[in-house]
Order: sequence, then C-alpha cells, then structure tokens
Amino acid sequence: MDSPTSTSTSSQATTMSTGPDSKIQDLLNKPKSELTEYEVAQVEEFELTSGPLSLLHTACRSHTQVLISCRNNRKLLARVKAFDRHFNMVLENVKEMWTEKPKGGKGKGVNKDRFISKMFLRGDNVILVLLS
Repeated sequence: MDSPTSTSTSSQATTMSTGPDSKIQDLLNKPKSELTEYEVAQVEEFELTSGPLSLLHTACRSHTQVLISCRNNRKLLARVKAFDRHFNMVLENVKEMWTEKPKGGKGKGVNKDRFISKMFLRGDNVILVLLS
C-alpha cells in the first residue's frame, strides 16, 4: 500500500534532483575529457567551495591563519597565499613549532620554534589543516 506521504516524498526527491546541483553532479560523473572548458571551470569551482579544499579556499580568501600538522611531527602556523588540489601550498608568516627530545632520552622535551617569511610546502607532507 502506498501512503500519501511516500508519494509526496518521492516527488520532492525528483524536484530536488532537477536543480543546479544535479547539473554539477552530471558534470562530476562525466570524464573530464568530454567536458568543455566552461564546464571544467564550473566543476573546479564547485570542488573548491564544497569539498575538503574549501577550508584552504576560505583561509586564502580571508587571509586567516591555519594550523598545519606535518608528517615530520612539526606544526606550522601560517597564512595561505596559494594552494592546489594536491595540498601543495605557498605559505607566508610561518611559525614552525616542534619538540626536541634530549639525547639520553631522559627528561622533558624542549619546545622550539622558528619564523619563516615565505615557504612552499609539498602536499604529501600535510596530515591535517585547521582554521585558526
């Protein structure tokens, strides 16, 4: 038995899939070689504003600092000037922070930091990015 609520729900789903998001979804499902230049630009803009890269896009546009955790167990507090889809980044006003353990292994580690005015960070070193 079909209830009236199930019919209205399915009609809502059909109207939702015919909006602008469905056009982007169609473009995302197509191979990039079949897309026009304009469609590729639309897909890239959608990926920048809605996916994981949206955080970097926001930080880049608003000039806010981000905290980046790297594979070498160091943290970078910096402003993002530019980035790409591989998380390669051009950073400025970078404060690099790390902890050095004593040689003997006994005692507490010493917190260290340094300032770097401009830096290129390769994306495969990035573990985590947080907006500050």
